[in-house]
Parts: sequence; structure tokens; C-alpha cells
Amino acid sequence: MGERVEVGAGIGVLARDEGIASPRNLPTLRFLTCGSVDDGKSTLIGRLLYDQQLILDDQLAALERDSKKHGTVGKDIDFALLVDGLEAEREQGITIDVAYRAFSTARRSFIVADTPGHEQYTRNMATGASNCDLAILLVDARKGLLAQTHRHAAIVSLLGIRHVVLAVNKFDLVDYDQAVFDKIVAEFGVFAAKLGFVTLQPIPISARFGENISDKSDRTPWYLGPPLIDYLETIEVEEDLSGRPFRMPVQAVNRPHLDFRGFCGTIASGTIRPGDPVTVAVSGRASHVARIVTADGDLPSAGAGDAVTLTLADEIDVGRGDILVTPQARPEVVDQFAATLIWMSDETLLPGRSYLMKIGTRSLPVSVTSVKYRLDVTSLGELPAKSLALNEVGCCNLAATAPIALDPYKENRTTGAFILIDRYTNATVAAGLIAYGLRRATNVHVQDLTITREARARLKHQTPTVLWFTGLSGSGKSTIANLLETQLHSRGVHTILLDGDNIRHGLNKDLSFTEADRVENIRRIGEVAKLMTDAGLIVLCAFISPFAADRRMVRELVHEGEFVEIFVDTPLEDCIARDSKGLYKKALAGEIKNFTGIDQVYEPPEKPELILGRGATPAQSAAQVITYLLAHQHIERFDDSGDWSI
Repeated sequence: MGERVEVGAGIGVLARDEGIASPRNLPTLRFLTCGSVDDGKSTLIGRLLYDQQLILDDQLAALERDSKKHGTVGKDIDFALLVDGLEAEREQGITIDVAYRAFSTARRSFIVADTPGHEQYTRNMATGASNCDLAILLVDARKGLLAQTHRHAAIVSLLGIRHVVLAVNKFDLVDYDQAVFDKIVAEFGVFAAKLGFVTLQPIPISARFGENISDKSDRTPWYLGPPLIDYLETIEVEEDLSGRPFRMPVQAVNRPHLDFRGFCGTIASGTIRPGDPVTVAVSGRASHVARIVTADGDLPSAGAGDAVTLTLADEIDVGRGDILVTPQARPEVVDQFAATLIWMSDETLLPGRSYLMKIGTRSLPVSVTSVKYRLDVTSLGELPAKSLALNEVGCCNLAATAPIALDPYKENRTTGAFILIDRYTNATVAAGLIAYGLRRATNVHVQDLTITREARARLKHQTPTVLWFTGLSGSGKSTIANLLETQLHSRGVHTILLDGDNIRHGLNKDLSFTEADRVENIRRIGEVAKLMTDAGLIVLCAFISPFAADRRMVRELVHEGEFVEIFVDTPLEDCIARDSKGLYKKALAGEIKNFTGIDQVYEPPEKPELILGRGATPAQSAAQVITYLLAHQHIERFDDSGDWSI
């Protein structure tokens, strides 16, 4: 006999099922093991494989040898070593990376992700959970629910997993006491009532000794539910994606010859047939499906999960990153949206900084405009926050550089999920789950102006340009920029000089020198510089601007070719020797915090348009910039000789 806890309204009275039916054609079950460190996740998977006789003789012999060397269970086989493959994992007795294992029983196929329990590797756990349908949440019967138990349960819920097994492990160490089990189940039921799980099956187990894993244990006669493997073999978790609106992110355009143009992708939801109308989500261009092409021939229909090539009846503009949708139920198309972020980077989230967003098959720059709150994973309360640190979860507003098509994550896990990538290191820094699109105020529109930026530039006989001087404090940025502007002004070039110190006396006087405020400082300057280029000016910007991502953000604000990054490459020791403002002396004495070059990192440009300094005088450096401007036709020569010497 079996029993299942239905959790639509929290954990209530157990509803008993008489027997377990043998399922037919059930889909592969993708599940993960999660929970706090040392709760027995890897041991459970090893025991499952062992009980199902899925470990080859040579693997078992190697496992017995490794158990003597690395094991923590005396003379017994340490099943955790079967999936803890990294040397560091074996030495420390913890899981670090996500280990995947595929196996089958007589009744079902499985893919299991063994995820880390240590808080430091929560990001790995979230990665493992992202494609799973069920979670086995382990709890050490001796310790009960821990903060990491709550954190993993919350992340599982956020990622859309609606089926959970609460495996109360190491039950042999509490003498198989039913009271311990009931207490843990009751406490978790109160917590889980807010998480929206559809099913929750509590099972008392001992992964080490195989109790209630593959067979019912005689040591828990009071437990009336199924053993773990029976439950996994019979649970139905598949969502009916075919009944949802049609969505297909275009992965590639297939054009083998002039007579064939197909759009390749995997259908995320819905069904499609030849003759059905489709629309390109962002552009709104419409057509009808002509054929559904596969390697095995044309199909009369295709549904969620099918990888196909669609040909259309009309020649419309479709490319990688577009989404083909049903016109009757189109996704939202917005450039601002609210989302839950699971922060995965050691570097703190900085609102205003530009990150690369990858959603479906499309990538584009976005920035976090605000952090609305941080989630308290223990109480599920909302805490005020201005940023997010490693492993924190928060609700944020984001702005993209172009409109994107999206669905709320709870409605579509493909078109509602994304990742954020650090544009400097190319590392994934966050997983995002879209909540809803943000609509701009309906009374705010872009005003069409008669005089364009091009007209203003022609009047001034110059190309609008941002000359961005970056370098350490004391490198000579302001000196060179000031001398350069003097020379340009004397030749009739229309300029404006934005200096870091001067700006902080006015526009940015409310900002400090924390990393977050430095990002905001450059973001504001970038917007001002863009407005100045719209006026047709040559804009000289002298800012330390220590972060490469922020300088790239300003580059992307203006037109291509109008941003000139100028690295004033003066060594730190020379800047300290000059120290005309006495700032380095104070920073070295600890009187100034977050000072670039001392206790704040400076990321030098990798490919600047110009490198100055390196022994050159300010006059020589200014002349080098003028030569560049003339060569690239940002300014015009004013006499036949072209003598711009200083």
C-alpha cells in the first residue's frame, strides 16, 4: 500500500493509495537530490544504483578500494564515492560539482543530478535543478530542518519544480523513531505551504543501509507509504505543454540553396501544423507554416519538445533569436521587466551595470535598474536590499537595450528563464526567472525633433565623439584632456570637458566611492555624454572609471565609431610619487577607503583606441589624440599644412 501527501493547500491528512499500478510509457524522470551538506545525497544515489544492480563488477571493486582510502563508514562501502568523483570532494567529504547519472529500472528511465549541499555551491545546486521535474530534499534526522534545507526548498519552488520527496535520512541514527519523523514532516509542512508544491511525499530512509530505498523496511512498520524507488517509478510529473500557446525560439536559419529557407528550433510549448498562422513575436511579421521538416521527412504536426525546421509561406525577416508564436496568444514584448534573480557570483550585483542577458537563443545587454527586495529563505519574507551577494535571491527590475519577447516563468519555463553573464569575465553571474513585463507610462513618448544630431554635427563641421580618458588617479587624464580641449577650441572645434572631480561637485554630489556608486557615477556620465553627442559636440571625459564593464556600457550608448577609449597608462608608482592631492598618502594610511589602485581594483582597457603616457609629456599626448581625430575624420583640418602641433 502507498500514500501520498497532496500539498495544494499545505500538508494535511495522508491519503492512502491501494497498491501501485504498473505504469506504461511514462516519460524519463529528471530529478535531483538536494539539502544541506552531509545529509547523504550522494550516498542515496549510490545506494539506488547498487540496489538496482547497475554497478558493474569492476566499478564495485574500485568503489570498495576507494571506500578503504576515502570512506567515512568504516568497513562498509561508502556509496557517496560513486558520484563524488572529484579528488577535492573525496578529501573533504562534500559534493562540489553537479554529478549526473542516467539509469533505468524495469518500469522507468531516470536522469538524476546530485547537487552540492554546501552554501558556497548553492549556484551549482540551482544549475542542477533547472531542468528537473522532481526534487528529493534530504534532511538529516538528527539535525532536522536547517537554513540550507529552507534555501534549497525555496530555490526548487522558484525554478518551477512542483513535486518533492522529503527524504528524512540517517534514520538508523535515531532508532527509527516515528516521533522524530512526524516532527520534521510537520515543521516542513508549515514552511512548504507557501511554496506551491503539487505533491510532497515524506519517506523515512537510511541511505547507508538501504532502508525504504528499494524495498519497504521492517524497521518502520508505522510507515505506510511506498519505498523511494516505487514512488519514483510511478509519479506522473509531465506538464501538458502541448495545450499551451505555441512558442518556438529560432536557433538557426537553414538555407542550403535558393529554393529552401527553413527556421530550425525546438518547440517550447504548443502544437503546430502546416497551414497554421505564425507571427514573429517582436517584429509582428506574420505568415503561415508551409512545411514541418525533419530528418525523417515532413510531419503532419509537431508539439512541445520536438526539434523541427519550419518553412513559411511568405518571405519574412526571421533570424536566430526570434520567437515564432501563435498570433492568437502572443507573448509580452517589452524592454523592461521584473524578475527573480538567483545570484551566483562572488562579485556583488551592481544596479546600473551592464550585463549580457541570454534568453532562449537571443543575447543582448541588460542592466538591473533596481533591487526591490531580497528573499529571506528561512522565513520567505521580503527584506529591503540595494544589491545581491553570492547565493542570495532577490526580486529586481531590469532594462534591456531592445524589446524582447517573454512569458512569465510560471507559464513557460523556456521563454521565461534567462541567465546573466559578466561581460568582462564571460562568467555566468545569475539565473533569472521572469515575473512580468513592466509597461512604461503611457503618457511618455519619444518626441520627434526637426533638428537631428547629424544636422547639428554638419553645422559644426565635425563628427560627434566621446573621448574617454581612463587611468589611475594622478595619471594625468585631466591635464591632457584640458590641454587637448584648449587646442581644439583654438581651432574652432566645439567641445565640452566632463571632469570627474567637477562632476562630483554637482550632478553626482550624492554619490560615494563604493563600488555600486562608482557604477552609477559612470552610468550618469554616459547618459550626459550621449546627450552632448546629440548636440554634435566632441565630449572629453576624464574619469578613473576603473571597471571595464562600465566603460563598455558608455561605448554602447553612442553610435558605432563615436567612442574613443584613451588609456593614460601611468604606472602606480609614478602616480603615488606625484600625489598632488595627497590622496594616495591618505589611502595608504587607511584614511580613504575604496581608493583605486590601493584597495579598489582597476581594470585596464584590453583594446583601447589610444594609449598615452609611457614617458610622453602632456603636450605630446594631446598631439597624439589630435592626430587620431584627424586620421579618423572626427574633425577637419583648418589649413593646408594641417599643423596641429602644440
